[in-house]
Amino acid sequence: MVIDLNADLGEGGQYDEELLQLVSSANIACGFHAGDALSMRQSVLWAIKYGVAIGAHPSFPDRQNFGRTAMQLPPETVYAQVVYQLGALSAIIKAEGARMFHVKPHGMLYNQAARDPALADAIAQAVKAVDPGLCLVGLAGSEIIRAGKRAGLKTRHEVFADRGYQLDGTLVPRGQPSALINSDELALAQTLEMIQRQRVRASDGSWVTVQADTVCLHGDGDHALIFARKLRQSFTQYGIRVSAQ
Repeated sequence: MVIDLNADLGEGGQYDEELLQLVSSANIACGFHAGDALSMRQSVLWAIKYGVAIGAHPSFPDRQNFGRTAMQLPPETVYAQVVYQLGALSAIIKAEGARMFHVKPHGMLYNQAARDPALADAIAQAVKAVDPGLCLVGLAGSEIIRAGKRAGLKTRHEVFADRGYQLDGTLVPRGQPSALINSDELALAQTLEMIQRQRVRASDGSWVTVQADTVCLHGDGDHALIFARKLRQSFTQYGIRVSAQ
């Protein structure tokens, strides 16, 4: 059994380099919600050093609220903003002799695109315009996955180790009581259930079917590195290999 393990980097997390030694894919912030030219380059250099697949993590233009503000922007605006962000990171990656493998939207851009076909299509078309060989990563079973397929892109269904799920397969919005899973044991159990049985327990207690191609490991928590090591140990115990391929 093989799973991709991804982490969001270049967002000011103190464990970025250590996390890169435990994951197989890195989503690098492109400046709209976090990061800048220096952090992008440093993240790229670390990813190259540890053999991690490099991806872009574009966002709504919202540094004030870390990309978590809901926005109703015209699709053409989102298209241009995503192309802009991918272009910036792509140039840095190319300058270091590497290549970009995937794109994963961040925060509210990710969550709104999971439900909004027009927004999802704008993102998918921007990714295709930059490089049709890129893989588009999105919430398992969501509109962003369907948009990627419509655009002819490779897609990767993403699940979350430490987030609560709703009955429709979407994430419980941040700020609600069951949005975050704070217990390492519960997060580990949820992750194994999604990988091994392709299902997750929703906040109402029912089971929801999910496709788990990649697991998101948040790197901005206080004990991110500790949990990452526990997750890798658990994967080894159950014969789950971590790879971006």
